[in-house]
Amino acid sequence: MMKKYYFINKFDANNINKQDKQTVIIYRNYSSEKVSEKIILKIKEYCKKKGNKFYLSNNFKLAIKLNLDGAYIPSFNKSTKHLAYTLKKNFEILGSAHNLKEIKTKELQNVSKIFISSVFKKNNNYLGLNKFKLLKRFTRNNTVALGGISKNNLKKLSLLNQSEFAGISFFE
Repeated sequence: MMKKYYFINKFDANNINKQDKQTVIIYRNYSSEKVSEKIILKIKEYCKKKGNKFYLSNNFKLAIKLNLDGAYIPSFNKSTKHLAYTLKKNFEILGSAHNLKEIKTKELQNVSKIFISSVFKKNNNYLGLNKFKLLKRFTRNNTVALGGISKNNLKKLSLLNQSEFAGISFFE
C-alpha cells in the first residue's frame, strides 16, 4: 500500500472522507494572510476521527501549539528557527525541494522526508523521471514524489522505486 500525502487549502469533509487511512492530510493555504486556528482544529479533529495524520504547512509554531502530527516546510522557506523548538516524540518534519541546493537546505532543516517536484507536471520546476532519480540519489532522506501524479501515471512511480507520493488533483 502506497503512502499518500494530500495537500488541501480548505476544509472539505467530502474529500477527506474519500481518503484511506494511509493518506496524510497537509493543510497549506498560502493565499490567506492569517491561518485560522479554528479551521486547523476542525480539520485536526476530523482527521483524528477518520484515522488520518494531519500536518500544517509553513507554520511550525502553530503545528506544535495545536499538537498536530507534524509540519511541512515548503521549498521557499529557508529558515532553521524551528530547530530551537522542543518537539514531541512523534512530531514529523516534511519539506519540499526542486533542486540540489534546496535538498541540502531541507537536510539542514532536519526534515525526515523530502518531497521532490515536479515529477510529471510540466511547470517551471518540471524534472521528469530521470532528473527525479538523479536528485533522489543526492540525499539519504526518504523522498516523496510530487507534482502531476494522476491515476494514469501512478504506475510509473515504480520506475522511480517510490512508495510515497503527494499531490492535490489526484485526490479530488
